[in-house]
Amino acid sequence: MKGGRRGGGEYGRSNGRDDEGMMAQFSQIPTSFGHELRACLRCRLVKTYDQFRESGCENCPFLEMDKEHDNVANCTTPNFTGIISVTDPSKSWAARWLRIGRFIPGCYTLTVSEELPEEYQTVCADNNVQYVPPKR
Repeated sequence: MKGGRRGGGEYGRSNGRDDEGMMAQFSQIPTSFGHELRACLRCRLVKTYDQFRESGCENCPFLEMDKEHDNVANCTTPNFTGIISVTDPSKSWAARWLRIGRFIPGCYTLTVSEELPEEYQTVCADNNVQYVPPKR
């Protein structure tokens, strides 16, 4: 299949699509590593603010960050610790340990300290997607 693999309809996998309508194979890599980086509060995917606005979160399309730009500010944070790049999450012990083994390849943060706002936690529940708040 040209352009990627199918995610099986499961929201833990990629539901982002490329220009030909095929499933995305991996997340966008951040275009810079400065203060404009943000992490998704649900899956901890790291991209720039503009990348989230343009294509949303590939692991969390139901948060509709690419359609509702206010959702980028509400569902991401610039406050996170560390970054790990994962090329094959299903085979990476580090990805499994960080509980990102079912997400698409990309850059992820090790920890976020903020919780996803309650209204978006409800969106997760409505879409049968697990949300695990950060440990305190």
